[in-house]
Parts: sequence; C-alpha cells; structure tokens
Amino acid sequence: MSFGQGGPQWGAGGGPTPDWAALAEETERRRARRKRWLLVGGGALATVAVAGIVAVAVVNEGGGKSSADPSSSLPTPEDIPSSPGQPEPSFKEDRPPAPPEDFIGDPQKDTAPLSTETLFPDETVTVNGRKYARAATDSAKKCTSGAQAGLGPVLEKNGCGRFFRATYERGGLAFTLGIAVFDSKAAASAVKAGYKPNVASLSGGGVPTYCRSVTCRTTVNALGRYAFFTIAGHTDGKPAGASDEQAKQVALDGSEFGYGRILQRGKDQSAAEASAR
Repeated sequence: MSFGQGGPQWGAGGGPTPDWAALAEETERRRARRKRWLLVGGGALATVAVAGIVAVAVVNEGGGKSSADPSSSLPTPEDIPSSPGQPEPSFKEDRPPAPPEDFIGDPQKDTAPLSTETLFPDETVTVNGRKYARAATDSAKKCTSGAQAGLGPVLEKNGCGRFFRATYERGGLAFTLGIAVFDSKAAASAVKAGYKPNVASLSGGGVPTYCRSVTCRTTVNALGRYAFFTIAGHTDGKPAGASDEQAKQVALDGSEFGYGRILQRGKDQSAAEASAR
C-alpha cells in the first residue's frame, strides 16, 4: 500500500517517521507565546513602580515632610542664638590737626605766649642757605614807635596792638624784621594793602644805625592776623638802590624768615591741641 505526498512516512524500523518541520514550527510558536507573556509581565511591574513614585510625590506636595526640602531643616532667624562673649567693636575718633592758619588768624585761639623770645628765639638763622646772626630785638605796645615815614598811621588806623622787631646781620648787610599784631586777619590784610614804607631799622649788637637817610630795600606781607615788614641795606651807610641785588636778596630773606616764624607759631599751637585730644 502506498500513500500520497503529505501522508505519514515510515522509517527503516517500520514505524512512522516524525514530521520534523511541523515540530519545529510548534516549538517556535511556544517560544513566541512565552516571550509575549514575559513582556506583559514586565510592563505590569514597570507600571506598579511608576505608580509608587507618583504616590510619593503626591504625599510630599500635599504638605508632608520631605527630606529633599532644604528650607524645612533650617531654624528661623529668631531661633539662631547670638554668639556669646563677643565684644562689640569700638572706634576711636582720629581727627587731623587743625590748620595752622586757624590759630594765627583768630585771637581767641592764638593764645600761646607772644614775645621777642618766642618770635626770635635763635641767635643765628639760616635762610635759603645763607646764615645770619641776630644783633638786636625790641617790642612795643605803641606800634608807631617802630615805624617811620608813612607806616605809622597805617598801623594805627587798623588797630595795631603790638609791634616786634629784630635785626639780623651778615657780611656788612643787615635786615630789620618788624611784626605787627592785630585783632583780625582782615586788619592785617588792610595794612598790607595800604602799606607805606617803612619799618624803622633797629641797631645794636654791633650793627650801627643804618637805612635812615639812604635808599634801602623794603618788603611787606601778611599772614593770619599778622602783618610783617623788612628793611635791608648796608651797615656802612652805602645806599642800596634798585640795582643792588645783594640788598634785595637780604630783604627777601628777612621776609621769608618772618613768614616762617609766624607760620611755625600756628603749627606749634595746632600740634599742642592735637596732642591734648
């Protein structure tokens, strides 16, 4: 007996031969079904995990305490204790010294001793590299006694209170410095503006009378409540005309020396006040 194609086949032992192709197809179908079940099962687990995360997030946003919230673990400013035992910083007020002009321009502040000893304390002085020897000093309450020509009336008109003079000599040339004291800076400035020569030369200490009847060089200036003047010339009576550069330089040295002495008075009083603070 014979069968058509597709029927059972017999092997050498007489039994039917397995249909290997059909068996392979069945095996592949089973493997595909198992894979689908695994995918379905994994998707379910993933869904559960996501649902759990959402649930936690909902609890936190609904007012529950969350460890991820940094502000919830910090104390309020009222709860932060101040550092005990820390001293408060202190500050010392350091003011710079007052300008010297504040003192020499105001009689209420310009209270340091005023005399020939305080104004002309040194026996020798050096001005612009030139050395001068002090020859004589003088002071007067009547300012006109130390003036000649037109200077006296100008001093008196503006209320001059004291007049100090000193003569310094160098190599046959001399200058007399006159310092007039007033009650205000304005009065001293008025004297400078209305100046008419000149201070009377002061003799003594080996310096004869000079600059009384011959031409000499003069200067005028003011600083604070002080006006000051110089007259300079030759001690042997020789005139010091416009072309006499030596006499001119001596007069300018005398004026610069006077400026420095008055300014130093202001500096000393300023320093004393600063030290007292």
